[in-house]
Amino acid sequence: MTSAPETTAPGTDRTRDAVAAAPATTVPEAFHATVARVGDRTALRTLGGEEEYTWSEYAQKVREYAGGLAALGLGRGDTVAVMTVNGPAFHFADTAAVHIGAVPISIYATLPPHDIAWILQNAGVTVVLAEPDFLPVLERTREVGDRPLRLISLGDSGGDGTIAEAIASTPGDFDFGAAWRSVSPEDPVTVSYTSGTTGNPKGVVLSHRAVLGSLDALDQVTGTVDGGRVVSFLPMAHVAERMFSHYRGIRYGLTLTSCPHPSLVPQYLLDVRPHYVFSPPRLFEKLRAAIEARSAGDAPAAVAARAAIATGLEVVELQQRGAPVPVELADRYRTAQAEVLTPILAGLGLDQVEVALTGSAPVAPGLVRFFLALGLPALEAWGMSECAAFGAINRLDDVRTGTVGYPLPGLELRLQEDGEILLRSPFLMSGYLNQPELTAQTLDSDGWLHTGDIGAFDEDGRVKIVDRKKELIISAFGKNMSPSNIEAKLKEASPLIGQAAVIGDARPYNVALLVLDVEVASSLAGGPAPAAELVTRPEIVTAVERAVDAANERLARVEQIKRYRLLPDEWLPGGDELSPTMKLKRRPISTKYADTIEDLYQD
Repeated sequence: MTSAPETTAPGTDRTRDAVAAAPATTVPEAFHATVARVGDRTALRTLGGEEEYTWSEYAQKVREYAGGLAALGLGRGDTVAVMTVNGPAFHFADTAAVHIGAVPISIYATLPPHDIAWILQNAGVTVVLAEPDFLPVLERTREVGDRPLRLISLGDSGGDGTIAEAIASTPGDFDFGAAWRSVSPEDPVTVSYTSGTTGNPKGVVLSHRAVLGSLDALDQVTGTVDGGRVVSFLPMAHVAERMFSHYRGIRYGLTLTSCPHPSLVPQYLLDVRPHYVFSPPRLFEKLRAAIEARSAGDAPAAVAARAAIATGLEVVELQQRGAPVPVELADRYRTAQAEVLTPILAGLGLDQVEVALTGSAPVAPGLVRFFLALGLPALEAWGMSECAAFGAINRLDDVRTGTVGYPLPGLELRLQEDGEILLRSPFLMSGYLNQPELTAQTLDSDGWLHTGDIGAFDEDGRVKIVDRKKELIISAFGKNMSPSNIEAKLKEASPLIGQAAVIGDARPYNVALLVLDVEVASSLAGGPAPAAELVTRPEIVTAVERAVDAANERLARVEQIKRYRLLPDEWLPGGDELSPTMKLKRRPISTKYADTIEDLYQD
C-alpha cells in the first residue's frame, strides 16, 4: 500500500507574518520598541472588549503609574508586591514598577495570611498594590508580620490610600525616561515565588536578561504570529503565565485578553479565538471530558464525532511510531478534519490556535495524543521558575508524546548518575532572594542548576520526565516508582477522577486517595451535587472502580493500586492539598489524611 505525507493540523496557517521584534536588553526597552512599532494595536482587553487599551494607551498608563510609585517613595532596587486578579490593572502596575527599576512581586490570591506575610518579609516589601477585594486578607498579614506595610488600593478607595491619589502626587522632578533607561539587563525584573509544596516558598530572582533570553529561545521553537491573540487566565504569580502572556506580549506586541478566573476560560476562548494557549493539563483534561460527554450516545453527530476522533488517533499512533500514514487513512482523516474535528475545535474557540502548550504538572501522554488527533498543535513542555519557566519543549514538526522534547536553544541539559536533570544557560535565575545557602545548593560553581527532577533520554535524545527526585516511591521491597506516572494513569482512565495522590513509600503496596471531578460526576449523576453526596452514588462508585481496574491493567504489578479511598472532598488550588499551580502537596496530604492512609493499609 502506498503512503501519504504526514498530515498537518488545521488552523495552523504558517504563512502568517511573524514578528520581527527589535533588539532589546531590558523589558522597558522591549516595551517602548513595541509601542513604537504597533502603538495603535490593542494590547490589553477584557471579555467582549468591555475594556480595551492600545499599546500607546498602555504606555500612557505605565507613565502615570510609574509617577505614582515614585510618589510612594519607590525606586530602583525596591520591592513592591502586586495582588490582583488578571486584568489591565496588573499590567499597568507591574510594568510601571519595572520602569522605575523597582522589583514587582505577584502574590497568589489563594495564599493564607501567614504565607503572604512570609513572602513580604523575605522580599522586604513595604508597599503592596492590591485590588479592594484583597485588602482584608492583607490587613491580616499585619497581625503575623513584623514589617510595616502600606496597602495601596487599585480601586477608588480603601487601604492606606489609592493609586489615583499617588499618581496625583507624582513628584515634579520625576524623570520617567531617565528612570527606565537606567535599568540594566542584570537588574531583577521580578521575584517569582515557588509554590511551596515542600516548605516555605522560595523567591526566584529573574533578571531582564534571563526573561528576554528565554522568550527569544522559545520564539525560535514556536515562532510568534504578528498580532497574535492570547487569553491570560493563570495567576501572574505563576511564572509560566507571566512569561507566556505578560512578558511575551510586551516583547512581541501580542493582544492579551485577561480572564479573572479559570472557571471562565471556555467563554473567553470563544470570545478571543486565541493563537496561543498555555495551561497545566487540568484545562485540557476538562476540555477532553466535555468533548467526550458530547460525543456519547447514539445520535448521528455523536457517532460521527467518535469515528472522526478514532481516525485521528489512528494517524497519531502511526506518526508517533514514525510509520507512514496510508493514503486511504490520510484521505479519511482530512475529511474528518474538515467535516467534524475542526468544527469541534471551533466550538471550543480553539480553531485558530498556532501552539497549545501544556506543562507545569505531569501530563498524561494520552491527553496530548487526543488533542493532536483533533488537529490541535499540542506541545508538552517542561521547565521551572529557576530557568524562567521553559527548559525543554516538543517541536511543532516533531511531537513525541510522553516526552518534553529537546532543550530550548542556548540551554545545556545533562543527567546526573541518579538521573537528576541539570541545566546551564544564560537565562537561569540569579539566585533565591535572601537565601544564599539554598542558592549555593541549587546552582553549583560551574553554573549548573540542579533541578531536583529525574529525567531520561529517549532513543533520539528527547527528554522524558520521570518524577521529582524527592517524590519517588521506594517500596518496602526496594522498588523505585514514579507516583506522578501512576497518578496520570488513574486520571487518564476516567474524567471522573479529578485528582489522585498515590502513597507507597516504604510500604508493601500502593494505595491512592481519589478526588472526583465534581462537574463530570454531577453530569453522570443527572444534576449538580456536592462531592460528599456524589461519592455515595452507586453509579459513580462503580465507574471509579472500573477506572482503577483499567489503570492497573496499564501498570506493572508492583505499581498497581491495591486499595483506594474516594474522598468526599474537593481539592482546590492554593488549598491544603494543591499548590496554586495545582501541584500535589504530598507532605500536607500525608499529614491531613494520615488516618485514612493507615486504614488503607490495615489487614
